Amino acid sequence: MRPSRLLLKLSLLAFISSVLVIVVGNTSTAITLAVWGVLAIAVLVDIFTSRPQGRLAIDIDMPDEAFSGEDIPVRFHVADGGGTAPYGLEARLSYPDGINGPEAIRFDGTDARFTIWGKRRGAWQFNRIWLFWPGRLGLVEFVPSLPMERRIVIVPNIRPISSGKVDVMIRSTLFGVKENAMQGEGSDFHQLRDFTTGMDVRSIDWKRSASHRSLVAKEMRAERNHHIILALDNGYLMREEVAGLPKIDHQINSALAIAWAAVQGGDQIGMFAFDVKPRFFVPPQGGRSAFANLRSRVGELDYRSVETNHTLAAAFLQARLKRRSLIVIFSDFVDTTTAELLLENVSVLNKRHLIVFATLGDPAMAALVRSSPDSLTDVARLVSAEQFLQERRLVLDRLRRLGVLCIEAGPKQMTAKLISTYMQIKAREMI
Repeated sequence: MRPSRLLLKLSLLAFISSVLVIVVGNTSTAITLAVWGVLAIAVLVDIFTSRPQGRLAIDIDMPDEAFSGEDIPVRFHVADGGGTAPYGLEARLSYPDGINGPEAIRFDGTDARFTIWGKRRGAWQFNRIWLFWPGRLGLVEFVPSLPMERRIVIVPNIRPISSGKVDVMIRSTLFGVKENAMQGEGSDFHQLRDFTTGMDVRSIDWKRSASHRSLVAKEMRAERNHHIILALDNGYLMREEVAGLPKIDHQINSALAIAWAAVQGGDQIGMFAFDVKPRFFVPPQGGRSAFANLRSRVGELDYRSVETNHTLAAAFLQARLKRRSLIVIFSDFVDTTTAELLLENVSVLNKRHLIVFATLGDPAMAALVRSSPDSLTDVARLVSAEQFLQERRLVLDRLRRLGVLCIEAGPKQMTAKLISTYMQIKAREMI
């Protein structure tokens, strides 16, 4: 409990009147005593009429686990022994590093509903909640704190997977209008079927047709059980925030989506995380258990503020990959030195494996280039941004000339482009 600004002002006026009484000397001190007495009685009345009848209790409705980058609904319910909450009740939380939320939480009656935002992966602890409400006369303010002891775990976002969005994309490609691309033009024999009008005559198996005394055709499909490695750069460049999340979290979300797509497509999926040194390597495995394992490993990946060693990472992969694989590299670069090292090491891997280089575009940078400058400072920023984007385009063009498939997209478009690229690679049997 603490005095309000109104009480401080009234106390100052009472003090000034007391000083005047002492200075003048011919005024009765009873008036001064009466002023202080009335003020003291008002404070006591305000305290006893505004404090709750019983001990405050707070019920917290918050999920134990949430996806990164999504709003998390939270509900507070506050009541005392009398069944009513104090008038004008507000609450404040001390948010951990990985959580953002509103500064002041206002109650509507006994309930407060608001949303928080998980901006970092990990387990985050809320320890205390601070309450605030003014006295009915506005002379005092109550500021108690209550233990909260709630823990929430922010995990990689697999909403496109859990909602079925990725499954729809994969199944529409496998069994929809592109069925022939995946099952009719592959090199892996699938089955024999009766030849019907409209089928390619070249698919007829004449020897078996003769034995069956009817035309039968070979049904082919794209080869499965390919090895796919998701290589995650976990250096300091990937800690830059884009659209409210670090780049590494956006890339992890996309990596898990393509991992699920690969599992559905019958391929074997592995993962490699690196920064100044290799952090972990998960060999390619098939089935849904492989996806669960990958999700668990990336959830434990710590944020690093170190420079990425692309040379060591490339040498590590070269030593462990014994067969041709599809390697999806999630990385970034900002200067020519980093870009040259990246180009050199990607070119080494590209001699034996198929490389997809995925990098996030910055929507804020693109918006800056499209904006109209209003001052010389804005002009300088626009020129610098345009030069930066031009250098990125040159590096990506050099990668494409090496035969690397490059994907540069915003956070919302990255997953769809990756899955589309993966399905095209499968259809063309490029691995």
